Amino acid sequence: MTNVLDAIRAFHPELTAIRQDLHAHPELGMQEHRTAERVATLLESWGIETHRGVGGTGVVGVLRNGSGNRAIGLRADMDALPIEEATGLPFASTTKGVMHACGHDGHTTMLLGAARYLAQTRKFDGIVHFIFQPGEEGCGGALAMLEDGLFERFPCDAVFGMHNRPGMPVGRYGIRAGATAAGGAFFDIEVTGKGAHGARPEASIDPVLASCHITAALQSLVSRNISPREPAVVSVTKVVGGEAYNVIPETATISGTARFFARTVGEQIEQGLRRVAEGVAAGFGATAQVDWRLIFAPTINDPAQTEAYADAAAELVGADQVARDNPPGMGSEDFSFMMEKVPGAYIHVGNGDGAMPHNPRYAFNDEAIPYGAALYARVVERGLTR
Repeated sequence: MTNVLDAIRAFHPELTAIRQDLHAHPELGMQEHRTAERVATLLESWGIETHRGVGGTGVVGVLRNGSGNRAIGLRADMDALPIEEATGLPFASTTKGVMHACGHDGHTTMLLGAARYLAQTRKFDGIVHFIFQPGEEGCGGALAMLEDGLFERFPCDAVFGMHNRPGMPVGRYGIRAGATAAGGAFFDIEVTGKGAHGARPEASIDPVLASCHITAALQSLVSRNISPREPAVVSVTKVVGGEAYNVIPETATISGTARFFARTVGEQIEQGLRRVAEGVAAGFGATAQVDWRLIFAPTINDPAQTEAYADAAAELVGADQVARDNPPGMGSEDFSFMMEKVPGAYIHVGNGDGAMPHNPRYAFNDEAIPYGAALYARVVERGLTR
């Protein structure tokens, strides 16, 4: 069934122009004022009821048709990253130090394409909520929308999201039931000792030395505290202490991230991290305070919605172009918080060859736009049958 793809391809050039405009004007998480207004204005121009300012800069479009009261939510993220673009594209970022290096401009455009198509064709019976989310990149945008009553104001029976995948050919999809992306937390450990002259270490309680031992000991959390059947990662990414060559500082800070596919495993890591940091620090006569922040819940695809999404994709491109057991990844996605409230599914859409996301040379492939837009639209038509 290719009529949805063909219908969206008819206005693919207009969608491409929208995407490239968004790319040229990227905005960081929770600051997507221009992007949100562009989205809202387009939705309104297609006759879609539009709600601004949901969870800050979020936008929700509401499209009703027929007499059905079942509702499906379609979600896309809008924010960019603090990266200086190095693509050399003619529509490259005009904002210094900010770039759409993860393809959220493409995701936004795909959802806009689905909104335009569904507003024109209305081959469904029920309600569609087009959810344009701010601040996905660790900025708390999904939680902000939920705290602003997203699903109380716009109730959904199912929600669907997607992400482009470099290295997967355009026109292919990948999905799996169950855990598909990791939960993620950030942590800071402040180690406090006693400062002294670098030439008189006996007068100090050295927080740098304690921090080095804590960092080494944290490597035991996954290997000795977590079951080998439960994938997990603990990475120390920054150790900061002191500013002078001849001064042992009073404090040092260890920072990093943890990833896991179950909240219970995340809780185990947090407990172990506190135990190790405090215990090792005490062994050196120092103290340690841990700040643990859950940034992303694990992304868990509902089996029934996963099947519905995969079946819709197979209708568009054929069953052989849809991987239904796509390997899970240790990256994180805050759409997970929405799927903890409403059953849903998250799929990868082929972006062709090119740099990986979060890279200054990453480039979203505009040829992927119809495949994302058509899948959003088709899962609605199948889920909200007349």
